[in-house]
Amino acid sequence: MGRGKIEIKRIENTTTRQVTFSKRRSGLIKKTHELSVLCDAQIGLIVFSSTGKLFQYCTEPLRMEQIIEKYERATGTRIVERDHPREEILHDIAMLRQETVRLELGIQRYLGEDMNCLQYEDLTKLEQELENSVAKVRNRQNELLQQQMENLRRKERILEEENGNLSNWENRAMLELQKATVEASKPSVQVMDHFPFFEEQPAGSILQLASPVLPHLHPYLQLALPNIQDSIRGPQP
Repeated sequence: MGRGKIEIKRIENTTTRQVTFSKRRSGLIKKTHELSVLCDAQIGLIVFSSTGKLFQYCTEPLRMEQIIEKYERATGTRIVERDHPREEILHDIAMLRQETVRLELGIQRYLGEDMNCLQYEDLTKLEQELENSVAKVRNRQNELLQQQMENLRRKERILEEENGNLSNWENRAMLELQKATVEASKPSVQVMDHFPFFEEQPAGSILQLASPVLPHLHPYLQLALPNIQDSIRGPQP
């Protein structure tokens, strides 16, 4: 299966274009050399990359200048060397100096220096430019202040949420502690719960009813039981 036909157009991807240029340039120079050797042809090849880098091939033992001269004689044309004459160079230098002086004067005027030569119209224009510059600076300052305020508000909301969560946790902890304290303060055995009708019974009956329960009470209550019974019976004759 042969290779697919490639559409001839500019490659948009920079890396792919550079790789393709390198491969095809090498192939072009190789084919040029083969043509020069096989056919005894005098060939001069000049290639510039998209970055301006020069690549060339010339049939040995000739030089590129000899190939170009032979081309000029064959076509009757002449490739003129385009060097800037001295006058043109001096003119460019003078233009650059004038531009430099103009920029320096503009900087001095913006700083409020060397304004004696300015007319009223020039001063008005300069004032308007400075006001526009100040307005842009203030707008930028306001933008930065707004951003800082938004950041501070965001941090404040985060701190408030954290404080609320901490308060809720403390409240829950206090409730748990109070509940545990109340539970711990309750007696383990309620004695009177076993005597719901003690008000209607005599004391002896109450002790008789309590006798099955008292062994399960505290040892100090068991020791006091005989004395309680004696006090209820009264003195013996």
